[in-house]
Amino acid sequence: MSDAVLAPAPNTTQPVKKLRVMSGTRTTGALHLGHYLGWLSNCLELQKKYECFFGVMDWHGMTSKYKETADINAWNRDIYAEMIAWGIDPQKNTVFVQSMIPEHIELFMIFANLTPMGWLERVPTWKDAEEEAKASDTHNLGRFMYPVLQAADIALYFGALVPVGGDQVSHLELTREIIRRFNFLYKAKLPEPKAMLSETPSFPGLDGRKMSKSYDNSILLSEDEKSLKKKVNSMLTDPARALRENPGNPEICTVYSYHKFFSADDDKKWAAEGCVTAGIGCGDCKAKLFGNLNEMLRIPREKKKELLNNPSLLDSIIAEGNEKARVVARKNIQIIKDYMKLGPKVK
Repeated sequence: MSDAVLAPAPNTTQPVKKLRVMSGTRTTGALHLGHYLGWLSNCLELQKKYECFFGVMDWHGMTSKYKETADINAWNRDIYAEMIAWGIDPQKNTVFVQSMIPEHIELFMIFANLTPMGWLERVPTWKDAEEEAKASDTHNLGRFMYPVLQAADIALYFGALVPVGGDQVSHLELTREIIRRFNFLYKAKLPEPKAMLSETPSFPGLDGRKMSKSYDNSILLSEDEKSLKKKVNSMLTDPARALRENPGNPEICTVYSYHKFFSADDDKKWAAEGCVTAGIGCGDCKAKLFGNLNEMLRIPREKKKELLNNPSLLDSIIAEGNEKARVVARKNIQIIKDYMKLGPKVK
């Protein structure tokens, strides 16, 4: 992939060339294994190749958690510590908390005024979630305008590449349309971000449904050993294996679904063959999975605990990340205002 060209300031001829990725996760609680597969593991690879801006997106989280604001700061710190514990390098990347960068809301207001209502009404994720939003008392303006804030998040850092799953392509296309309209109206040159399509695996919760905090069926990335064992033992298995000697079908077993993602090839083969031949029991299969998951979570769990137990260190890391983001945000919002011929220059 060739270098992306970021927007030059008005009346300049030399653009700044950078390969910049923007990505974030909503603040709605602690991260779980689904977040690891769908987002965090991807970030760990992206930081090896690109200049990355990773956000803890608490304004986005508040669209559905506005009644739980007392918890949001703790969730921000928890997620930030989790990211570092798993290997996101705060020195190499810019890791920030969204609400600490006021320029996000400033650019959101600019974009909100030039985004037609019809564009938002056509967003598939809004139409699909509207009934659920009404039922959960989250049928609000913030949730409706979520894609506009997302566009501002990306454009504020002149993000050129955005990792998305297939279900998020419509959001990114709307971001591109908003930026395109901004560029047309103000003769600007903000970059239109390109999608970095990533496969989002279909990953079940403990009960076989999609893993979700709202279903209380998730395994947290910081799950302690005792709780992890209890959760693994509670997993649904093939109902055909009511007795130890009954053969089963691993493809319809939740436990085997986890083996696919988190066990080595030898263990996956052992679990599959043992299931179809009744050579192992479901308890054996769960014990093996527990061991593999616990080993995977052990070191990050310890690192995260150390960070949370040293609040002054964590506070300093977060503050440094926020300041790095603000330096870029202040510079870029001024470029954006210069295109609009809006307001005085801010030093």
